[in-house]
Amino acid sequence: MSFIKKFIEQETISRRNFLLASAYGVGGVAASSMLGGVARAAIADPTVAWSYRNRTNPYWNEIVSGGEAFIESLGKPKEFLTHLINEGSSEKSLSDVKALLSKTNGDLALAIDTNDAPNARPIVEAVAQAGGYVSTIWNKTDDLHPWDFGDNYVSHMTWSDEGPAEQTARILLDAMGGKGGVVHLGGIASNNPAIERLQGLKNALKDYPDVELLAAEPADWDTQKANQVMSAFLTRYGDEIKGVHCANDTIAYGVLEALRAEGIEDMPIVSYDGNPQAVQLVAEKKILATVFTNPHWGGGITAALAYHAAIGTFKPSEEPNAHREFYGPAVFVTPEDAVEFKANYIDSVPKYDWNDFWGPTNGQIAYK
Repeated sequence: MSFIKKFIEQETISRRNFLLASAYGVGGVAASSMLGGVARAAIADPTVAWSYRNRTNPYWNEIVSGGEAFIESLGKPKEFLTHLINEGSSEKSLSDVKALLSKTNGDLALAIDTNDAPNARPIVEAVAQAGGYVSTIWNKTDDLHPWDFGDNYVSHMTWSDEGPAEQTARILLDAMGGKGGVVHLGGIASNNPAIERLQGLKNALKDYPDVELLAAEPADWDTQKANQVMSAFLTRYGDEIKGVHCANDTIAYGVLEALRAEGIEDMPIVSYDGNPQAVQLVAEKKILATVFTNPHWGGGITAALAYHAAIGTFKPSEEPNAHREFYGPAVFVTPEDAVEFKANYIDSVPKYDWNDFWGPTNGQIAYK
């Protein structure tokens, strides 16, 4: 598992470079405030941008690769896609978006994960006021809806994580023999998927009275932090830990490295996202299951929705609500089907119709 060590090293270098850039004011100066909305019919040639955490994370690399594939489908080089890399900073995310809106005079089609739910509203408001178009994924508050912003807030896609996380938890708890202690390493505490994936574990635990949730702590979707959190869990709980529930694959990599350092090779682990490395680990039975959310398609279609709304291919306000807030696809990957899955989705990435905006989606988002 040398790739895990390399992955941790890449994250460390990426974080160091981000801090140095921030110290010298590189990568985003806040634009001046914008008052009022900008009414326009269509943008002939909008700048297309993806705002995301970083590319060292395999999941986000797949997201952005999908965005680049969409750009290439337009007959443009993939370099046409503008990258706004926030390194997990909501403040930088908002600052970079405002700076790009100022630079492009609002001629922007933006695909974005806003990093945390509260950050979605100021970003959407900034884009709408400038007359740009934005499609979001994963994180927003429940009271923020695209249809409240006319055409400018094009769409929001998330994944229904609670159910799949509960199913992976049941696989984990069964592998533990239905008894012992389990720990959970989560994402950023305010992230919708982090909340839902922990809740999925808690739902499953109701049917396993002999399993104790020893601890649940955020690892911020970060391999290095997950390694530190898992090492602390091992120091605190030792042999009480019989299984590990990870909120995503990159967290699982840090967990595996922490276990390896202690000479533990057979700890049951489940994760989420279906990254290529994780799928291989599932095939090798080092991870019991992961959940594939098709980030390549999600990244491409989110950019496609923002772009086509911007150029006037369709009018978002004339679409049903199910086309503006919807769930993305989810596929379970287990040792029994990991090899076939890898051949179909990873070794050869399917060719997608980027004009089929809602084909693989799983219905309108439901709020509790």
